[in-house]
Amino acid sequence: MNKLLVILSSGSLITLGWLFGKLGLMELNAAAMILAAVIAGYPIAKRAFFALKFKVIGIDLLVSIAAIGAIIIGEYWEAAVVTFLFAFGAYLEARAITQTRNALQSLIDLTPKTASVRRDGEEIIVPAEEVRVLETVIVRSGEKLPVDGIVIRGDGYVNQASITGESMPVSKEPGSEVYSGTICETGYLEVETKRVGEDTTFARIISLVEEAQDSKAPTQRFIERFAKYYTPAVIALSIITYAITRDAKLALTLLVIACPGALVIATPISIVSGIGNGARNGILIKGGEHIERAGKVDAVFFDKTGTLTKGLPQVTNIQGLGNTSEIEVLRIANAAEEGSEHHLARAIKEAYKESGDTNPLPAMDSFLIVPGKGVIATLDGQEILVGNRRLLEDNELDTTSVSEDLEAMETKGETAVLVAAGGQIKGIIGIADTVRDEAKEVIARLRKQGIKRIVMLTGDNKRSAQHIASIVGITEVKADLLPEDKLRILDEYRKAGHTVAMVGDGINDAPAMAQADIGIAMGGIGSDVAIETADIALMEDKLDKIPYAIGLSRATLRNISINVSFAVAVVFSLLIGVLAGVVFLSSGMLIHEISVLLVILNASRLLAYKERRG
Repeated sequence: MNKLLVILSSGSLITLGWLFGKLGLMELNAAAMILAAVIAGYPIAKRAFFALKFKVIGIDLLVSIAAIGAIIIGEYWEAAVVTFLFAFGAYLEARAITQTRNALQSLIDLTPKTASVRRDGEEIIVPAEEVRVLETVIVRSGEKLPVDGIVIRGDGYVNQASITGESMPVSKEPGSEVYSGTICETGYLEVETKRVGEDTTFARIISLVEEAQDSKAPTQRFIERFAKYYTPAVIALSIITYAITRDAKLALTLLVIACPGALVIATPISIVSGIGNGARNGILIKGGEHIERAGKVDAVFFDKTGTLTKGLPQVTNIQGLGNTSEIEVLRIANAAEEGSEHHLARAIKEAYKESGDTNPLPAMDSFLIVPGKGVIATLDGQEILVGNRRLLEDNELDTTSVSEDLEAMETKGETAVLVAAGGQIKGIIGIADTVRDEAKEVIARLRKQGIKRIVMLTGDNKRSAQHIASIVGITEVKADLLPEDKLRILDEYRKAGHTVAMVGDGINDAPAMAQADIGIAMGGIGSDVAIETADIALMEDKLDKIPYAIGLSRATLRNISINVSFAVAVVFSLLIGVLAGVVFLSSGMLIHEISVLLVILNASRLLAYKERRG
């Protein structure tokens, strides 16, 4: 039977029974109250029965025993009111939980149902899930994008708030990536499809948020273990009370009053609300366990390139040594870096492309990436080294002759890349990155939040790292690190008692993020690795989401603490009231249900959470 219909039927019968009582029609009064108790109590007893089949003794069983006992001893009013209030509370509780999931539901509602595609030279409308990869999708002003893809024609502004949480539409032109669930506010776009249906970024986000909201936090798991033993203890207490006092009504009242309903719901409702707020603001928190740990973070580690900086380094300086020209240094480095996707390699290849050099590149015979140091390639039979000082020194090349040049570049914040061929250093390439506009403010906000340690971890040289750190306000820098060094440093801080968060791009920093208590991936939008490996993925490539995520997690922890403390206080207060003879079955049940609703309302405040600044 529909929950609302159960409540209306039971409530109407209780009202009718009360009127019969006032008119002195006690037999009709009893019949109406018993029927009201049966209608409201049947779903409760049914749940209790199925729970017992799995050897679970829960709140439903306590209420069922109390209602049946009240009828047996002739307390029909108490039986009707107890079952009605419990059913009504469960109904309101379900509605309130549904409301806390509105952030996710609003995402689901944005999922487009159809798509306009070009097939055989004609534009036709098909169900969104039937669009094929590499097919051209047409999107006009005001329409939702049904797929992930690349703009191949047209331009416009796309509202990406459903994924990134950013308020301003983003300009899109040929070559730009676009995502399902976003809205083309103005313009006309033709999009070549990359991902469709459940494979789209938008669909994966919805799936992960659903999983996260259903996941259990450590506090929740503890309370559920506690309730497993607490409920049988309450039944035992009621039996002992009856054995001593021979007061059946007192024993039944203890059964109902001691129900830990508010306590059981205290943690999950806060977790659902916190994760919902994060999803609405472009912060994908992967579960209750992660939101609890993030709320305890007191040390934040930042990768430098692509995190504190924009990750778009450019060649700013080229020095040829001896008879080697600048363009020849760049040509050799470009040829050696051909197989690398490192950000410094991309800067070198881009600079070479812009140089306009038309000389043929030497043929590559072999290629090896040396993590944290550079690359070793063999070109036309000659060994080429392109990387930092350690790479050359490990291969027995003396770098003392270029020490002053290296220091000069590094002091200016440039990363110095050495180029060696045939056992000789041919030149140095200086590469610089731009600090993110919001980086300094974000570091300041983290300090105001009381983060004890803020550390930069980078494989870059110390001078260049210190230059970037001084701009953003970080005083603790760990430079010249290999990937395994980052893991070692993170482990040292964790052993020292810190709860550590590692912020990176979700790809190169995946091992370090996995080592940390909380891994935070920048720019998760479009990055499978970021979404799948990070504990928290920032769907927009902006640092200012980090203080928000930590602040939201802390607010969630406070909310859980308030809810749990309140729920425990209510249960003990009611128990004392029952034993003192001032709390009775129906009034106690009313207070119990009000406490559940207050816990839900308190948790719902998280949906409106906004970071306090200043």
